[in-house]
Amino acid sequence: MREAQAAARALGLDVVTSEIRRPEDIAPAFEALKGRVDALYVAADPVLNTNRMRVAILAVGARLPTMYGIREPIETGGLMYYGPNFADLYRRSADFVDKILRGTKPGDIPVEQPTKFDLVINLSTAKALGLTIPEAFLLRADEVIE
Repeated sequence: MREAQAAARALGLDVVTSEIRRPEDIAPAFEALKGRVDALYVAADPVLNTNRMRVAILAVGARLPTMYGIREPIETGGLMYYGPNFADLYRRSADFVDKILRGTKPGDIPVEQPTKFDLVINLSTAKALGLTIPEAFLLRADEVIE
């Protein structure tokens, strides 16, 4: 969360946070944000992922565009995901396992950052929010859900 806050501030955006620890915290968090925010960044979190449909419904109901830290919520009504391609990360981890099984010490394997990223946009959600996504942006997307 600190990294997202720092990035937002570097872009000149005001940050309002809401801590959600249990499913019961979701609806009150949306109530607390009403009228205070123009969009949401939903962090990758097990509680929020498990309740992704509820979060998407509340966000659309509050007319808030959402950006997610994981891809799955976009299929259930989230607006947008931009982040690492997890399938590629899993393939890369298999390469590490192979190296270790062939005798390479884990400490000798360099740390890698993701190199493949995905942009996924849910056009149905954009339409429900009354947003028009520019064609040039849609053409850059790895996947557009309609």
